[in-house]
Amino acid sequence: MTHLQEGDKAPGFKGVDQEGNTIQLSDYKGKKLVLYFYPKDNTPGCTNEACNLRDNYEELQKQGFEILGVSADSEKKHQNFINKYDLPFPLLADTEKEVIEQYGIWGPKKFMGKVKDGIHRTTFVIDEEGKIEKVFKKVKTKDHTNQILEAYK
Repeated sequence: MTHLQEGDKAPGFKGVDQEGNTIQLSDYKGKKLVLYFYPKDNTPGCTNEACNLRDNYEELQKQGFEILGVSADSEKKHQNFINKYDLPFPLLADTEKEVIEQYGIWGPKKFMGKVKDGIHRTTFVIDEEGKIEKVFKKVKTKDHTNQILEAYK
């Protein structure tokens, strides 16, 4: 779905997290960023993915990764999701879908025989200089951390 590829410069972004704090790509300069896009808070696949990243957060940090989740949910929904599942990383509230569209992951999806527009679950790993190192288009929600770590072995 996305037009972005490994080696491309990551589109800069600016948005607010669950607490209303401004977050932008430049905040992560000098770090590897796991920027993961997901459809909706509190749905089975999205919960599995967030909890898998949460359960392995310390290991990901040891390997030099920071994590930022993005969906079109509101700050309040994100805060409830974080509180419910004790997530240790921020979630960007992209209610206007600006970042989602910059990264090219909004488009037609088939679900239960119907086609409608939505977020295509995609993860980008952005290097210390702001370049896209990895793109995961087929995310294994229950094992996403291993997908990421395996790509860096």
